[in-house]
Amino acid sequence: MPAYKTPGVYVEEISTLPPSVAEVSTAIPAFLGYTEKGPAIARVTTLLEYEELFGGPVPASFTVTVDAGQVTGVTRTATTEFLLYYSVSHYFKNGGGACYIVSVGNYGATPAKADFATGLGVLEKEDEPTLIILTDAVGLLSADYHELCQGALAQCHKLGDRFSIFDVRAGDVSDFRNSIGTNNLAYGAAYHPYVQTSLNYAYAETGVTIQPPPPWTKDLSANTNKVTFTGTAGAAPTVTVVIDGAATTPTFTAGTRALTITAKASATGDDVATAWTAWKAVPNDPKGFEVVKTGSGAATLTAGVTDLVGGNKLDTLKASNTALYNQIKTRLTAERVVLPPSGAVAGIYASVDRDRGVWKAPANVSLSAIIGPVSKITDDAQEDLNVDPTAGKSINAIRAFTGKGTLVWGARTLAGNDNEWRYVPVRRLFIMIEESSRKATSFAVFEPNDMTTWLKVRGMIESFLYGLWERGALAGPTPAAAYYVNVGLGKTMTTQDILEGRMIVEIGIAAVRPAEFIVLRFSHKLQQA
Repeated sequence: MPAYKTPGVYVEEISTLPPSVAEVSTAIPAFLGYTEKGPAIARVTTLLEYEELFGGPVPASFTVTVDAGQVTGVTRTATTEFLLYYSVSHYFKNGGGACYIVSVGNYGATPAKADFATGLGVLEKEDEPTLIILTDAVGLLSADYHELCQGALAQCHKLGDRFSIFDVRAGDVSDFRNSIGTNNLAYGAAYHPYVQTSLNYAYAETGVTIQPPPPWTKDLSANTNKVTFTGTAGAAPTVTVVIDGAATTPTFTAGTRALTITAKASATGDDVATAWTAWKAVPNDPKGFEVVKTGSGAATLTAGVTDLVGGNKLDTLKASNTALYNQIKTRLTAERVVLPPSGAVAGIYASVDRDRGVWKAPANVSLSAIIGPVSKITDDAQEDLNVDPTAGKSINAIRAFTGKGTLVWGARTLAGNDNEWRYVPVRRLFIMIEESSRKATSFAVFEPNDMTTWLKVRGMIESFLYGLWERGALAGPTPAAAYYVNVGLGKTMTTQDILEGRMIVEIGIAAVRPAEFIVLRFSHKLQQA
């Protein structure tokens, strides 16, 4: 009470209600990967916002084989897989909301473990993210990826406010379990296998090469030599011609997809053919190439790189052959992106948290924008994934069911044998309650460590937990059976604690657990009367 010295009437407002605990967000994922451009980290709420800040995906390159005016095959050129854009798109299509993008480099970079380690360091400084997704790290070497997974788990344990979602590559289950370690397993969950999405690859028409089926031929110059190739349709061979005035004789170097011809300026078609015959007899493997003489005379070979099959691109067909152009465009729409499931699973986490609550297991939920898992998992196969008797490292399955679609069919953390932290919703519920209570009780720092402050803290936490119990987050027929909050001298603190400035609050919670195994018991009932 202030000391009054001037006569008059004074009004005092007395606060009788304790502060309230605001529930923190539970599904704000942070995606780590490579982008076209943009800042090191940013918060986005839509795919359009992502594109404005970080750009689009890497355009895919395709080789389309055409025979007699019909598309007979499509091969996507193998390039570095940058999946962040597609993974974020899949996240939004599965109900995701706001998320963080941590750009560890641009598309010109070679993926490296150090980039992701730096990205984890940047992410550690952010308070809002609650999920860690190592999107593009799945393309690293197995040992590097697993080391990053360990780093993500360590960050989750250190900060206590986030959870990791990992991907397990095909054929990598045993290696993942052997390499992930045994520390902080309750702060992560793994999912398997990859999924075939309904997302189309982005591509530029100039990146689509049209070629006839082999064998292919190419005249290097009129009346000199002809190169033929009889390799596979997806080999995309090239011919490199180098004119060297200092060369004494034509020479050849044949690779899997390219043939290099080095000729002196005065070489004739006879010279090239003779040198080729001698080169093949060494012996050398021409890798599907053959050089034949078509005439003699000056070898006016054109220097540079010439596509053996002509190098026709899709954009050149737009005006010259509209029917084939449209056929190829239609065929390319059938090429679908294969993704690790973590992006879609993060979207499931977000939608389930929003519709049901963080205490509801993010499982038995259908995935959107998906054709199906890349491999089918049977009940017997899932037994080994779900229950690991050796180390308890459970892996959640993505499974296709007739008439239901593709479902997330598992809700265990990597600590699958731990009775406290076996289930994802239990771990994440505690994270939410702990973080919400921590932030709400910060008002009590430097307040008098006495009964008044204790009652405020206890009242606000009890009110928060009562609201969760009413919503079904806590198990128990009564509030007393669902939770308790203790604070005070003789209960949670000693005199020495008070002297040293510690206020200790003890909170007990009975979390609801998912019904993972439903057993229906049947028996014969004898007829009566």
